[in-house]
Amino acid sequence: MNNSEQIIYNTILQGNSICTDSREAGKNNVFFALKGDNFDGNNFAQEAVNKGCELAVIDNPKVKIDNRYILVTDVLNTLQNIALHHRNKFNIPVIGITGTNGKTTTKELIHTVLSKKYNTCATKGNLNNHIGVPLTLLSLKNDNEIAVIELGANHVGEIKHLSGLAKPTYGLITNIGKAHLEGFGSIENITKAKSELYDYIKENKGKLFVTHDNEKLMNLSENIPKITYGKSHNADYIGKIAKNDNFLKIIYSEKKHIHQKYEINTNLIGSYNFENVMAAICIGTFFEVNKNHIKEAIETYNPTNNRSQFIKTKNNTILMDAYNANPSSMKLALEHFHSMNLTNKTVILGDMLELGEDEDKEHSKILDLALKQKFNNIILVGEKFCNVANKEKNVTFFTNAPELINWLIKNPQSNKSILIKGSRGIKLEAILDYL
Repeated sequence: MNNSEQIIYNTILQGNSICTDSREAGKNNVFFALKGDNFDGNNFAQEAVNKGCELAVIDNPKVKIDNRYILVTDVLNTLQNIALHHRNKFNIPVIGITGTNGKTTTKELIHTVLSKKYNTCATKGNLNNHIGVPLTLLSLKNDNEIAVIELGANHVGEIKHLSGLAKPTYGLITNIGKAHLEGFGSIENITKAKSELYDYIKENKGKLFVTHDNEKLMNLSENIPKITYGKSHNADYIGKIAKNDNFLKIIYSEKKHIHQKYEINTNLIGSYNFENVMAAICIGTFFEVNKNHIKEAIETYNPTNNRSQFIKTKNNTILMDAYNANPSSMKLALEHFHSMNLTNKTVILGDMLELGEDEDKEHSKILDLALKQKFNNIILVGEKFCNVANKEKNVTFFTNAPELINWLIKNPQSNKSILIKGSRGIKLEAILDYL
């Protein structure tokens, strides 16, 4: 590290936390003046210092007023360099997780299980990008015994870069599907991007955790040391769905003790969570967490933040899954909701964002699937769904969530089972108060 980076790092080590939003700035903070497409953090550095920040890290010399402003060549690079320096101080297992769907839920489950035995550091929420990963690394404490780091990307090369920062010793890809096509360009590029984690693990002689049921992942992980899980009897950890009416119930065993069965009743909805749970079982067992503690951890885990939440309001039963959406997760959610033992089913679907030139085709496929499943009501939200829905007589559609809210006020819904699914940018969580 250079002199400026050492000053910043030492200030952080003294108990000052990192702040990247001047609105949240205060005492015991180090403000990093990061840039985005529509903002420049340098413009808010003085505000952050005035609010009590110990330092403001800037890359615009015009902003430097006194020694509380540390001028660097590039604020983001400085943040990442300091994070890498900090990561290099730890000789502990680090599990890197990426994938199209389920990576945050899988990370949370693994963190919950491992925390039964270890002092575990994990990515907060889904802070999994070029800023979030360094922030997670800098949250590592001397008493941490294991880390679980989520890695996200929407362009080829990003997972490679983030792996170089996090330096995972173990890797897991949940799945590979259609998401962020606008950035990736093709499913082939998505595969290439996600497999950058496998490449890093192979080059650095690490180990993978792989779902045996996914042929693509098994092929990509060929010749890399791995532990496997899934429904296949060839997997190291073998599970099956015992019950999936509303909440997922799993029975599993280890291949080496095939006749010894373990049962787990989860608070998760949807068969698509089977692999997420099995990954946590596999990793927990590999790291020698007690079987009863694994069971307890998973059975007490409750999803939050609009991810597969089962909510009973005064008037309706809600399956809330509006944190994110892409064609593969939307399809799985619709299929599961269709199979659930519920009455008077309504689906409220929001646009799937960042699909690029395939957006009309992918939205049409999802609408066709919803129509085929003959739900009682289909409500669509967003301009992209509106583009493909205007010919359908049995579909109600709105360009945005506020329009739907106005309609819900005039048309109160009651005694219905409602799936809410869409990309976060559509803000479908706002409609919950009106259901």
